[in-house]
Amino acid sequence: QVQLVESGGGLVQAGGSLRLSCAASGRTFGSYAMGWFRQAPGNEREFVAAVTRSGGITYYADSVKGRFTISRDNAKNTLYLHMNSLKPEDTAVYYCAANPRADLVARQAHLYDYWGQGTQVTVSS
Repeated sequence: QVQLVESGGGLVQAGGSLRLSCAASGRTFGSYAMGWFRQAPGNEREFVAAVTRSGGITYYADSVKGRFTISRDNAKNTLYLHMNSLKPEDTAVYYCAANPRADLVARQAHLYDYWGQGTQVTVSS
């Protein structure tokens, strides 16, 4: 089992940048494929980005491709989401999640067994 804690959210103007972090407890972080999801008010949770256990393969939603970068540091038990050129439609609660099932990038939320509590990102126009 792994516990996940997100940080780094906040209020930023459109066009700005933020870096989200997801700190994982335990010594098995490297055995999980990881993902970022987000949920805006009134919307369903949606996939943002995913990365394999080693960090060698990444996958992005079309809406963030070219603007967001997912990365991980297994020595620090930390997952990151670098967000550039932010838009008001990026406003949401952002969640990190761990997938213990297979070493692949996946957009399906049901494949992720462990979730953080979320961090709010608000982009003003």
